[in-house]
Amino acid sequence: MTKKIFRSILLAVSAALAAVLAIVTGSLYEYYNTAQKSQLKDELRLAAYGVEEMGQKYLEKLSDQDYRYPRSPDYRLTWIGPDGTVLFDTADPAESMENHGDRAEIREAFANGEGGSIRYSSTLTEQTLYCARALNDGTVLRISISQATALALVLSMLQPILLVGLAAVVLSAVLAHWMAKKIIHPLNNLDLDHPLENDAYEELSPLLRRIQQQRGQINAQLRELRARTDEFEQITESMNEGLVMLDQKGMVLSINPAARRLFGTDRSCVRKDFLTVDRSHEISQAILSALEEGHSEVRVERDGREIQFDVSRIESDGAVLGTVLLAFDVTEQALAERSRREFTSNVSHELKTPLQSIMGSAELLENGLVRQEDVPQFTGTIRRESARLVALVDDIIHLSQLDEGVAPEREEVDLLEIAGDAAASLRAQAEEKGVRLSVTGEKAQVNGVRSFLHEMIYNLCDNGIKYNVKDGSVEIAVSHGEQGAMVLVKDTGTGIPPEYQSRVFERFFRVDKSRSKASGGTGLGLSIVKHIAQYHHAAIDLHSQVGKGTVVSVVFPE
Repeated sequence: MTKKIFRSILLAVSAALAAVLAIVTGSLYEYYNTAQKSQLKDELRLAAYGVEEMGQKYLEKLSDQDYRYPRSPDYRLTWIGPDGTVLFDTADPAESMENHGDRAEIREAFANGEGGSIRYSSTLTEQTLYCARALNDGTVLRISISQATALALVLSMLQPILLVGLAAVVLSAVLAHWMAKKIIHPLNNLDLDHPLENDAYEELSPLLRRIQQQRGQINAQLRELRARTDEFEQITESMNEGLVMLDQKGMVLSINPAARRLFGTDRSCVRKDFLTVDRSHEISQAILSALEEGHSEVRVERDGREIQFDVSRIESDGAVLGTVLLAFDVTEQALAERSRREFTSNVSHELKTPLQSIMGSAELLENGLVRQEDVPQFTGTIRRESARLVALVDDIIHLSQLDEGVAPEREEVDLLEIAGDAAASLRAQAEEKGVRLSVTGEKAQVNGVRSFLHEMIYNLCDNGIKYNVKDGSVEIAVSHGEQGAMVLVKDTGTGIPPEYQSRVFERFFRVDKSRSKASGGTGLGLSIVKHIAQYHHAAIDLHSQVGKGTVVSVVFPE
């Protein structure tokens, strides 16, 4: 209230001073300007008579310092010929001056007999008045004078104006302070905690009663709001999903622990712009889209995890209050979905290939298009492709069981014994390929599924034999160290290029598809090895060099 009173009085005084200044300055300037214009015309008329009588001699006499006319050094006479050429000037040599035919006052004098104009200086504090008069001989005589503008007049009066204004401001401030203090003293002493106990202006009684009622309502609402806030915080604190609430300007209103971990921030981000928490373009666009359309979704990769953000607009009574952002970790779901699509596509392809071969051979046999001596070849193809199909189906069923965690009961098994059994099963195949197969090491007991572990070592050795070279070798070594039991399978085969080493455990992935099909592989052997290792919580590691061979180790934890 004090400020309002002070501003009102100061504004009134300032407006009065400005009005007086404008009126006085305008009146003085108008009077001065009119008088000087009239005087300038009289001086021009007298000078014109002199020029018409004496010609240039008259002007030359005026140029003499002792006989200069008019007496004021501010006056200047210029004589212009009919073509605009300057014939004579009392200030500068005529030959150094440019043509004046385009000057407004000169054109007007040639046209109407008399002319005039005003031109301002670049600072706007000085102007020059010009009056021109046509002479009987067709020439024009012009007189000019410099004078101060209204701005210069105001600037010359600036000091007294400032002094008066300062005095008015000081007086206004003193008066406003005294009046405001007297008026608001009872208001400053109001006890709003006990509104009805105040002894103040009678006019305030309805207001004080209303304040008392509102205090009761506010206290009740605060208690209810505090209870709901506590309930909301308890719920959001225990959520696994990230929750962030933003106002309509993007300021963080609330962020739960899961969201703080996700964005790598703390509680200090509350009441700050969300851009200080996350600068992701995708999330920013999702927030803007939710504000416009009501809802949006986006998936973003964070620290190797795939996070889905659901953003929804918050409204109340048709007004947008902000947005709420929910973050879900959908990594497993996304991986499962991708794996399912890839697996379905690969299975369809892998099943289709042998089936087409079987159907083609059978169709040729059925239609009698095969010579009798070629029948064994076609029936052999049907048998081989059928066996490949059965092996593929068995591997698919086995992988499905591993994915679902379906397995026989665990038991204590010796990895060295299992390695020996697997090597014995592959001995004939190794001899046929000219590959030496050996088993070395010590007994190593692990708790696991015997059939799974046998298949794991069998598949590793089978791969080492299939992709080996003539007179190569496959070595199986079993050991037990500080890290646990370990099975190591080393071969001298063709090796795996570095760009494929991270993918060899994927389902249906083959480094050399032509060689894999020729060797009868299904593309699932190493994938089964990986799943069996994961089932037993074992770590699997692969090192390979092209042309030198591959080493695969599986370490079982204690």
